Amino acid sequence: MRSAILLSLIIAAGCILATGCVTETKKSNVSGNVSLSPTDTFTPFVNTSKDLNPHDMGLKGMLTISIGGWKGEFPVSVDTMSVGVVSTDRPKTLMIEEGNHTVEICCGMRCEEENVYIRFGKQRTVDFSEQLKRDLEFIEPTARITGYRPNSDQISIDVEFINPTSQALTLSADVSCGYSYIESRSYNRINNIAQGHLSATVDACDRITQTLKFNLASGYNYVYDDIPTITNISSE
Repeated sequence: MRSAILLSLIIAAGCILATGCVTETKKSNVSGNVSLSPTDTFTPFVNTSKDLNPHDMGLKGMLTISIGGWKGEFPVSVDTMSVGVVSTDRPKTLMIEEGNHTVEICCGMRCEEENVYIRFGKQRTVDFSEQLKRDLEFIEPTARITGYRPNSDQISIDVEFINPTSQALTLSADVSCGYSYIESRSYNRINNIAQGHLSATVDACDRITQTLKFNLASGYNYVYDDIPTITNISSE
């Protein structure tokens, strides 16, 4: 009896396997984690100048610095940074980043400054000759009478020495003043000239005033020429 039951069970199991009564749940053929977010895409950067910051891209413009016919050689700086020298009839040309800049040339203790705006692809020129002329007045070393003060039998004459060059110079000049007086003994009016020599060492692009005093011939009722004169100006 037991044998018959066991045989029936074996036959039933075989039938089930043969007819596919037991099915296996299908598995997905995709292994691993699947991202449900949209696919990332790359957008190329378009290089158009209107979207750029000139300072970031290093866009530059041309700057020419000159002093015209002014004598000498002057150090140049841009935004307090030294960029070389500019000299007579030899401008300094630079390529500078676009934007606002301060250009400066110096001569001794005197400096001239100019603010400029540089544009990409554009040329800009800064000429300092007018500023130098305004402040120094003369293009060559010179001397001039700036005042005189007669006082009885004396006269004081102020002489200004001007050095517009980029080197210290010793300037000298001859000074004279015509006058007349009445001699105490003869009571005659006598014409005379007071003459002297004056010199001074003047720093680059600077000026200094020296005073020369004359003791006149003895007499009274002195009459002076309109102004003293200065001659034979020299520098070394």
